[in-house]
Amino acid sequence: MTDDQSLLPGTHRALYHRTATAQATGRAPAVAAAVVRDGTLVWTGAHGAYPAGEDRQYRIGSITKTFTAVLVLRLRDAGLLDLGDPLAAHLPGTPYGGDATIAQLLSHSAGLAAEARGPWWERTEGTLRPQLADLFGPDAQKHPAGRGHHYSNPGYALLGALVERLRGAPWTEVLHTEILQPLGMTRTTALPQPPYAPGWAVHPHADVLQPEPLTDTGRMAPAGQLWSTLGDLAAFARFLLAGDDAVLGADTLAEMRTPAVAPADPGGEAGYGLGLQIIRSGGRVLTGHTGSMPGFTAALWTSPADRLAALAFANGTSGVPTGALAAELLAEVADREPTVPEPWRPMPAADAEPWLVALTGTWYWGTGAYTLRLLAGRTLVLTPAGGAGRGSRFRPVPGDERRWRGLEGYYAGEILHAVPDGPAPHLDLGTFVFTRIPYDPDAPTPGGSDPAGWTGR
Repeated sequence: MTDDQSLLPGTHRALYHRTATAQATGRAPAVAAAVVRDGTLVWTGAHGAYPAGEDRQYRIGSITKTFTAVLVLRLRDAGLLDLGDPLAAHLPGTPYGGDATIAQLLSHSAGLAAEARGPWWERTEGTLRPQLADLFGPDAQKHPAGRGHHYSNPGYALLGALVERLRGAPWTEVLHTEILQPLGMTRTTALPQPPYAPGWAVHPHADVLQPEPLTDTGRMAPAGQLWSTLGDLAAFARFLLAGDDAVLGADTLAEMRTPAVAPADPGGEAGYGLGLQIIRSGGRVLTGHTGSMPGFTAALWTSPADRLAALAFANGTSGVPTGALAAELLAEVADREPTVPEPWRPMPAADAEPWLVALTGTWYWGTGAYTLRLLAGRTLVLTPAGGAGRGSRFRPVPGDERRWRGLEGYYAGEILHAVPDGPAPHLDLGTFVFTRIPYDPDAPTPGGSDPAGWTGR
C-alpha cells in the first residue's frame, strides 16, 4: 500500500464538475468542497466568487451540534455524567427538558420544541434570549420524552449550558481547549475572521441578491454558531473517522455513529446517533451532519468503511443542496478509486494467549453453527456460519479475562462468558449456551440433552 493519496486526474475533473454544477444550478455566489481519504486532504475545489483554497471561512450551522456532542461525550468518558442521567441532575433549575436524559437530548428524542422562543433566532441577536428560561416559549414540550425523533435546536443550547456548568467555563472556551486546539483547528471560530465568505439571500426568480445579517446567537451558539474552513473541517472529519485519544477514542465515536433513534421522516435517513445524522446514500451508510444558517448551507459526511469524508459549503441561504453534493463527492471517489484494504498483519503477541487462540473456531447454539474469531486487542467476533443469525463483536470486560461485552446488534451490551475448561467447554452469551458439538450432553444447556442422544426415525 503506497503512501501516495493523490487522486487520479479524471477524479479531480469529476469532483470539480459536480461542484461547479451545484454552484451554477443552485445559484449561490460560491460553493467550496473538499474530500479526505485515509486521513489526507486529497482534493479541494471551489466555483464562483472565490478561488479554491482551504482557509476561507463559511458558516457551518448545525455541524456545530456535533462539536457540542463531542464535548458532552468527553464529560461522560471522564466519569462526570452518565448518558442516562436526567439533565436536571447536572443542570438544576433548568425550566425545560430537565426530566429528559442527556442521551435523549443528544439524539433529539427529548420531545422539545424545534426552535427557540421569539423571532427567528438565526437572524436575531442572542441578547433577546439572555437566560436559559428565555430559550423556550410556553409550549416547550411538543412530545413525550423518549417517544421518537423531533429535532430541537434549543435542546442543544441546553447541552451547551451543561458543558459550561460541568467545566466551569464558557462553551466557546471549552470548545477551543478540548477540541479545536488538540486537532489543530486554528480557523474555526464563533464569529467570522477574515478571509470569510459573506452570506447572501438570492432572489428565487431573478438573479439578484441581498446580504443576510451576521448575528451572534448567544445561548443558542452550541446549536449552530460556528464558522470554519475546508482545511479545519477536514481535520475534524479525520477525527470523526479515526478518533484521536487527545479528544475522543474510536470506540466512543463508533457509539456516536450508532442509531439512537429512528428518524421522524425516513426519506433517505437511517436515524440519528449521538450528535450525528445517519443517512443511506448510494448503498453506503454515511454519518456526519448538515447545517444551515441565513446565508449559508454546509455538510460533512464520513464513510468509515471507505475511510473517506467529503464536505461542502455554499454562501446562499438556499438553492445548493450541500448535503447531497457532499454525498455525491464521496461516492465519486469511492466508486472511481475503491479503498485499498489495510494490509493484514498478525496481532501483538500479548493478545495471542494459547487459551484464547484455542477458543476460536466453530461453536453451536442448539443446532446452529457459529464461528468465533480472535482479533487484536483480545476482541472476539461471533459470526453465524451460514450467514443468517445474530452476530456481534465483543470487547474484553476490564479486570475479567473471561468476559466480553457485545458491541452491536442483538448482543450489544450483553456479556459473553467463556468457560474453556472442564468436560464441556462452552460459551454463555446472555443465557444462550454455545457448545463445541450440538447439544453437548455434558454442557449446562438449559433443558438438558435427551439421554438417548441423536437417533434416526
